[in-house]
Amino acid sequence: MSDSTEQPILRVKNLQKSYGHNPVLKGVDFEIQRGQVKAVLGPSGSGKSTMLRLMALLETADDGEIYLESKRIGVAERKGHFVPLSERAMAHQRADIGMVFQKFNLFPHLNALHNVMVGMTTVRKTHKKEAEKTAHEMLARVGLANRAHAFPSELSGGQQQRVAIARALVMNPKVLLFDEPTSALDPELVGEVLEVMESLAREGMTMVVVTHEVKFAQRVASEVLMFDGGYIIEQSAPEQFFGNPQHERTRKFLSHVH
Repeated sequence: MSDSTEQPILRVKNLQKSYGHNPVLKGVDFEIQRGQVKAVLGPSGSGKSTMLRLMALLETADDGEIYLESKRIGVAERKGHFVPLSERAMAHQRADIGMVFQKFNLFPHLNALHNVMVGMTTVRKTHKKEAEKTAHEMLARVGLANRAHAFPSELSGGQQQRVAIARALVMNPKVLLFDEPTSALDPELVGEVLEVMESLAREGMTMVVVTHEVKFAQRVASEVLMFDGGYIIEQSAPEQFFGNPQHERTRKFLSHVH
């Protein structure tokens, strides 16, 4: 666990986002210390995934600020005003914030090894031989050393998600974001993905995990957050969150997911 006097590694202030006339985030403040795991719970449509996409610089916020290691990201200052970064500069900042999606998002025409390598060679400009070595090591780390040359169509959903985790890890991200990483999996495949995530937590990876896996949140999270209606309405340690939730909406939600 990190020293609470440290600056948070990732912090957002007053994050707001609407789609058309539908406000999805209405002013979210969030921070995570290095080495923490934060689990984010809440009903569908409450803004959880949108927050992750904004933090990963995959979408642009309508208002608010995002800081990584105390430096504001996603924008550059020009003559006293903040303007969006160029796509090239944005790609380099994105590489510091890994994202694992619900639906894997692997390239179907690339095998597991090349899916893991592609970010290193295109964004980090890593030499192909070095990228291949690192990709093999990372596939071994997620238990897929013997599946390097398999294509996504030849892998189970759990194996595809582990390839996606390896693809994020090889970029050596400072923070790793997970957007319901097990919700598209058959129940018997969920455990193999959660096992990899738990090992990452033990190794000190900083993670924000949007999930409905309550037992995972209880075991692994440093803190658990409850999202509802575009706001974070409750945030506490797992013992408090699950044992004595303060907000009526949290109590109602937990009664349905338990």
